[in-house]
Amino acid sequence: MSKLLKDYLPPVLLTTCEFPLLCQGEQPEFDALAVGVTEVLDAQFVTTAPLRGVERYEKIFGLVAKDTGTLEERRFAILSKMNAQMPYTVRSLRRMLAALCGEDGYSLEIDHGKYKLMVKMPVWEPQKLQAVRDMLYAVVPANMVYLVVTWLLRSAQAVTRLAAAGVRAKHYGEHEVTL
Repeated sequence: MSKLLKDYLPPVLLTTCEFPLLCQGEQPEFDALAVGVTEVLDAQFVTTAPLRGVERYEKIFGLVAKDTGTLEERRFAILSKMNAQMPYTVRSLRRMLAALCGEDGYSLEIDHGKYKLMVKMPVWEPQKLQAVRDMLYAVVPANMVYLVVTWLLRSAQAVTRLAAAGVRAKHYGEHEVTL
């Protein structure tokens, strides 16, 4: 608490023995109450939620936290789950990707004739990359094939992992996706 309880008393009561001792005894309780109120207010929003609030959101959305996941990565997974709303349009898909990756943090290519969707993004932590994949899995229609391609930024030139590996086509069951 920013202000002590004895500061609320009139000066005449501070001259007695009992009131300052009462304030000193009750101060830890009021401090704990102030911390609890702040925690409850912060837990209303995912971006400011403390660990307890993040665990609550994970329970609500059925997310399982990884042992190595940081608090920011866990918040990112919760936000990606919250942003996955259906039905959606290409505009709302771009909005969801922008919320997760930033305005310039991704590139979206859609081939309507081949029912193919490709999201290109720079290399991130595996947790964030998995959150984008999970969001796409939830919102992309089942008749579309989607790929998430990451690239490495080296000396101002982008090199895709798939091209560096020499992969030109991937086989997914009966479908062949050419990159």
